[in-house]
Amino acid sequence: MQIVRMRKHGRAMSVALLILAMVFLFPLAAEAQQTSHGSQSMAARIQRLEDIEEIRNLLTNYGSFLDAHDLVAYSNLFAKDGEWVGGFGTGKGPAGVLALMQKNLPLPNPASKPGSTYHLLTNFEIDVHGDTATAWSRWTFTVTGADNKPSMMYGGHYEDELVREDGWWKFQRRVAVNDIPHADPPVAK
Repeated sequence: MQIVRMRKHGRAMSVALLILAMVFLFPLAAEAQQTSHGSQSMAARIQRLEDIEEIRNLLTNYGSFLDAHDLVAYSNLFAKDGEWVGGFGTGKGPAGVLALMQKNLPLPNPASKPGSTYHLLTNFEIDVHGDTATAWSRWTFTVTGADNKPSMMYGGHYEDELVREDGWWKFQRRVAVNDIPHADPPVAK
């Protein structure tokens, strides 16, 4: 009987110590968290991480839709007044981007195998500022060579301005720069 009372007393003491620790240490932990992250709330930090992940998906969907030759889905990644600037010229808004790509990208050769060309997208640097953001990334356009092995055809980087439009991140302005072989993008008019 004495042992049972001691166990109950020990449990009660453990619970009391845990409660005291939480009462005194929780405010200290919250204060330390506030200090280490500035005045940014937990909700704001979570939102920023969610925004970065959605933008990362936007950047990779760009390559996926382009490689699948789904130019309608591709062009809908741009804001209503969004702009694509690159070696083909400039397209403004989803309709302008679609027209530019349809004019400059031939339909895939029916004899070519699926996956015979693709974009490799890397080195994402994303900076979010509320409902706008900037991003920088590298791209490599790969084709199937004569030896049936992958071969890099072009390499470059993207300079992006992004905007949250109707609850979704979109390209406000995407500049595609060829680094290999080097070519300066045309200046937007």
